[in-house]
Amino acid sequence: MIRNRYLTTYILEDLKEKMVFIGGPRQVGKTTFAREIIPKSFKKFQYFNWDYREDRKKVMDYKFNEEAELLIFDEIHKYSDWKNHIKGIYDVLGKKYKILVTGSARLDFYRRGGDSLQGRYHYWKMFPFSLSEFIGKNGYTEPFTSLSFSEFPETSEAFKLLLEFGGFPEPLFKADKRVLRRWHNEKIERMFREDIRDIEIVRDLSKMKLLADFLPEKAGSQLSLNSLREDLLVSFKAVSSWIDILEDFYYLFRVYPFYNKKIRSIKKEPKLYLWDWSEIEDEGKRFENLIGLHLFKFVSFLKDYEGYKAELFYLRNVDKKEVDFLIAVDRKPWFSVEVKFNDTSISPNLYYFKDRLKIPYNYQIVRTVGADYSKDNIRVISADKFLTALI
Repeated sequence: MIRNRYLTTYILEDLKEKMVFIGGPRQVGKTTFAREIIPKSFKKFQYFNWDYREDRKKVMDYKFNEEAELLIFDEIHKYSDWKNHIKGIYDVLGKKYKILVTGSARLDFYRRGGDSLQGRYHYWKMFPFSLSEFIGKNGYTEPFTSLSFSEFPETSEAFKLLLEFGGFPEPLFKADKRVLRRWHNEKIERMFREDIRDIEIVRDLSKMKLLADFLPEKAGSQLSLNSLREDLLVSFKAVSSWIDILEDFYYLFRVYPFYNKKIRSIKKEPKLYLWDWSEIEDEGKRFENLIGLHLFKFVSFLKDYEGYKAELFYLRNVDKKEVDFLIAVDRKPWFSVEVKFNDTSISPNLYYFKDRLKIPYNYQIVRTVGADYSKDNIRVISADKFLTALI
């Protein structure tokens, strides 16, 4: 069964104005979305996969169906001059066709350097299924208002499945551990063999793969490139480049510390998280990563659709006081989030940062089902209930 995605309404709206680019990790559902969901709103469409030779020839020769209303270009960023080619199609045929471009790398990254497409497209990141999307609901809250939570009978079981199997469609909907293990192996291998190798020049691909093997156990920790360099016996420049590449291909994302003199905050080392938290063996780290990706998805929606300058940070000062996440809009704190697996006693660090930064809303998220109480403008709440307030 093909499930509708959270982006459908918004992308159909954006296609009326400009081209739409969709980036996202391998197997997150972009191709299914582009071929099976979006075309339902059009009488005819034409799909081109750059990995398929016949499709490449048609794209290069401008052989498009006269009756089509929508043109879909999948993985065309693997062509070195793709930006100029798409620009030519849009400038000449943009009034005749709606144009959707998808890719397994950051199309917002590959457009850099004299962006010939400026002003011609809207860019979206497609995320794995979140709790709200998985149960078919759509949580949303305007910035600087209190999050609005809901209670649904299916949330507890849905959360268990997400925590164990991740948010990628195939392993999530099959909910089979054997399928999950095989899917992990195939996903990583294809990312290196079919994606990274096609676009990036990596001299030592075997050590870069080894780096990817190390990263799940470091989820939620400060990212020390020097430590990784020593583990892999490679240069700082190499490991820094590999981390950038893995981020560009949606394997990992980094959360940076929020800087403010009032809290004597640290300025550098980001924390590392994975797009697929199901790779993480430690249940506490996996739980924190799941929350982190949900918040990252929410922030991305605020930017991609609403146009807010929303950002995801963590809080840490020179005295090593730390809170896991902070969402800010225009660099102004909106709400903080501390993640505790089972501890329902309020973290003292939440009080510290709340008072010094005047954070309007503060939450401690726990795994404990049914937990929900407030004290001194800090709300302790179960994860399955908290996540209903997000996209």
